[in-house]
Amino acid sequence: MSDTRRPSGPSSIARSVALGVVAFSATLILLFGMVSIVGRSAGSAAATPRATATQPAIASTPTASSPLADPVLVGAGDIADCDLESGAATAALLDTIEGTVFTAGDNAYPNGSAAQFQDCYAPTWGRHLARTRPAAGNHDWETKDLAGYREYFGAAAGPEGASWYSYELGAWHVIVLDSDCTFVGCLPDSSQGRWLQADLDASKATCTLAVWHHPRFSSGEHGNDATVWPFWDALYRADADVVVNGHDHDYERFGPQDPAGREDKARGLREFVVGTGGAVLRGFTTVAAHSEVRLANTLGVIRFVLHPTSYEWSFIETSGEVADSGNGACH
Repeated sequence: MSDTRRPSGPSSIARSVALGVVAFSATLILLFGMVSIVGRSAGSAAATPRATATQPAIASTPTASSPLADPVLVGAGDIADCDLESGAATAALLDTIEGTVFTAGDNAYPNGSAAQFQDCYAPTWGRHLARTRPAAGNHDWETKDLAGYREYFGAAAGPEGASWYSYELGAWHVIVLDSDCTFVGCLPDSSQGRWLQADLDASKATCTLAVWHHPRFSSGEHGNDATVWPFWDALYRADADVVVNGHDHDYERFGPQDPAGREDKARGLREFVVGTGGAVLRGFTTVAAHSEVRLANTLGVIRFVLHPTSYEWSFIETSGEVADSGNGACH
């Protein structure tokens, strides 16, 4: 794995984002193909090192002229709130990025009702509904039986009676889990736990990425969540590679870890917390072990390019700048 970063000063995202500026920035990226980024200075956990990149923020994805291009997975968690314009700003980024869109939970605020999905999510990220693979979050579950989420996403929300599923994306196996353990159960002997183990046993993919809402490790307001340890344990034993979460409204990247949070460069899972889809942003509290990059006050999406035996990531701010980037090899 390699990544680059350069120090600079902190920045903040205004609650009201001018969509014309976002679209113009994204157009410049597409026209000139390269991004020049000024880093942010190391300091408190809320203003930590910013990684840099000299690669296009929007690289090529499969098209009629490049059918063999590797697939792209792009998204974030904690997205649509009718009281904010931030979800529209991150949706404008998606307008410029081809590929499969994922969500990492808490899709519609404050309680995932059918009306909030229609009034808040649909006009923004809903533009990409046909290519979206969603995950549920605790705010989505605030509407009984996840009814608003299920009604909006339909079959994409998972099979009847389950809010977890998996799919293939190029050479990768992608697993979507539900970390609202009170409602669905996360232990190995739960329905979800048994499904996860069977799914991993059946997969022949070299590379595996998993998405769910609550992070096992986090320096954010909510901190580490031990209830999802069975997910990490099963994925680690199956030699999975990447975990993507939301819940804490910030961006954080971790080095590879085992289920107990010990550094493991050979087999460890690399976790990304990307709760930057549009909800009110928050800072950091106690810095968790093996946290490599932390960005507060920054809205954006993460974009993965999924190669047959490796991956690249880039966290793209609503300004169009790449604030963190790097690559890693599959186990």
